[in-house]
Amino acid sequence: MKDKKLNQLVKVSLLSVIACVLMFLELSLPIFPSFLKVDISDLPALMGTFALGPVSGIMIELFKNILHGIFAGQTAFIGELANFGVGASLVLIAGLVYNVKKSRKTAVIGLVFGTIVMALVAAVLNYFVLLPLYQNAFNFPISQIIAVAGKINGNVNSVGTLIAWTIIPFNLFKGAIVTVLTLVIYKSVSPILKKENNNEKQVA
Repeated sequence: MKDKKLNQLVKVSLLSVIACVLMFLELSLPIFPSFLKVDISDLPALMGTFALGPVSGIMIELFKNILHGIFAGQTAFIGELANFGVGASLVLIAGLVYNVKKSRKTAVIGLVFGTIVMALVAAVLNYFVLLPLYQNAFNFPISQIIAVAGKINGNVNSVGTLIAWTIIPFNLFKGAIVTVLTLVIYKSVSPILKKENNNEKQVA
């Protein structure tokens, strides 16, 4: 049991480091404001979630953001708080659904529901927590954020429309990318992540 926990902790740690590295590889897209950048750092967390369970996925999201906050240090952990909140909601829902019956079908269903929940969590967090924090901590008025987003999408003219036309679509788009990558890669990676667990079952 002790060796199993140590093995799982090592895997979580390695996936967290990989996720942190991926978090630095951001890409701006012309269809979204420049302050929203796409990354695939949730991919290792989803791998860990499907192979080791939702708790491991959430731990990977947590450690990833702690490491990123330490090494990047640009947003006083506000950006990392946002990333953890939306990422943890994605891996939690996807993992819980997948654990009901582990199959490709439940993986797809879990990822779809996880993406939807992630977008809704992002909307709530931005409206009540993150946008006010950015305004107070960095003296960056919400009106300025709305103005930047409004240049990309003319429908954005208030906090509500910013959430509806920018934050939610962005997270749905990001979730779709991570979903596709997870479905493509997981089958080849899962034997490595599950190897120790399978050996223990054979011994038992």
